[in-house]
Amino acid sequence: MRVVDEIAHAVGWLDEADRMRRTSHVLEVEGRVWLFDIVDWPELDDRVRERGEPAGVVQLLDRHSRDCTAVARRLGVPHHVVPRELPGSPFELRPVVRRRFWHEAALWWPERRLLLVADALGTIPFFRAGAEPAGLHPMLRLRPPWSLRGLEPDHLLVGHGEGVHHHPAVLESALRTARRRIPRWLVGLPRVVREGY
Repeated sequence: MRVVDEIAHAVGWLDEADRMRRTSHVLEVEGRVWLFDIVDWPELDDRVRERGEPAGVVQLLDRHSRDCTAVARRLGVPHHVVPRELPGSPFELRPVVRRRFWHEAALWWPERRLLLVADALGTIPFFRAGAEPAGLHPMLRLRPPWSLRGLEPDHLLVGHGEGVHHHPAVLESALRTARRRIPRWLVGLPRVVREGY
């Protein structure tokens, strides 16, 4: 595991042994710690308790539970699966995908201008077309999640890869150019396959 996205009130860790670079995050609000799309590791409990009291484990995507259930049980906190709200928190939850086999929500923290997305956006080569810093999931390029439009996050945290910080136009660019960058994404696909993403 490698620590990434270490900013005030948030930290993430990336599973470098995993080809899809699964990334998990914790957000701290007034001494309470929320855990998102968790991949467990030996230092997790210590990292959480350094930041405060565990408040809940949140799974923003229905189809991969990662280690959310086990971690929630071990910490003795609720496990929220694609919730519509998180009472007692400053977070807004926005629906990203509502399909038969794909339910996903994104977390927006207005005060911190922080957006956390599980699978709709990523920063590893599988998601990106060419040199774009963050790209939409290939299955969403034809129909981008417009529920995220208008947000300008200072911190874009993703479930696959390192976050993008202090570039608020990245999200809007990814949404606006998703369709026209499909050919560029396809050109890069052989390299992505070769590299094992």
